[in-house]
Amino acid sequence: MRHALTATTMQARPATPMMQGAAPQSTGEPQGITLRLARGEELFAEGEPAEYFYRIVSGTVRTCKLLSDGRRQIDAFHLPGDIFGIEACAEHRFSAEAVGDATVMAYRRSSLDRLTREHAAFGEQVLSSMLRNLQRAQDHMLLLGRKNAKEKIASFLLDLAQRLHERDHLELPMQRNDIADHLGLTIETVSRTLTEFARSGLIALAAGSRSIALVDKAGLKFLNA
Repeated sequence: MRHALTATTMQARPATPMMQGAAPQSTGEPQGITLRLARGEELFAEGEPAEYFYRIVSGTVRTCKLLSDGRRQIDAFHLPGDIFGIEACAEHRFSAEAVGDATVMAYRRSSLDRLTREHAAFGEQVLSSMLRNLQRAQDHMLLLGRKNAKEKIASFLLDLAQRLHERDHLELPMQRNDIADHLGLTIETVSRTLTEFARSGLIALAAGSRSIALVDKAGLKFLNA
C-alpha cells in the first residue's frame, strides 16, 4: 500500500482527510501537510526524489532497505517528534513505512532554509533531530558489528524506553520481526532472548501483548556496557 506525495498529486487532487493543510502551530512551527498512514503504508520508496522531509506527529515509521537476496534491513524507527527524510542527495536512500497507524507532517525540502530562518524553534528541532539521527546511526553501526544478541536487545530496550520517556514499562510499537530486522537477528533469536531475560528477572513479559516491564534496568545496562 502506498501514500505517494509529489508535486503532481498535490496539484491534481484537493485536500482530503488523508492529506490536508495544517494550521500553523502556537509553538511557532511552520505550516506543513498532514499525512495519515495506515499500518504498512509506504510514505516514500528508495530511489524516489527527496522532495519532502517529515516530522512524526503520532505513531511510528520505519526506514528500511531490501537487500539483493530479499532480506530486509531496518535502518531506524522514527517516533513522535522525530524529523527525518532530509537527504544529502536528491533521492531517498531508504524506504519509509508506517509500523502502525501514524500521522506525519510533510515539509518541502526546497523550503528548508526559509522555514528554519522564519521559525527559529523549528530550525533548532531540525538541527537537533539531525544530530540525534547521526548519533543513532553510529550507535547502530557499533551494535550490528560488535554486540551479541543479548547485548543488542538490552541496548534496544533501554534506548527505546529513553526515547519514549518511559521509566520501567514499555509498549513496543513494533513487532518482533521488525526488531529482528533492525538488530540483524532472526525472530527466533529475539523471542528466545526476551524469554531468557524474563526467566532471569531482567524483564517481565505480558502474555499475548507487546508490553514489557523493565524489572532490572541495572542488569540490562550491565549487558549493554
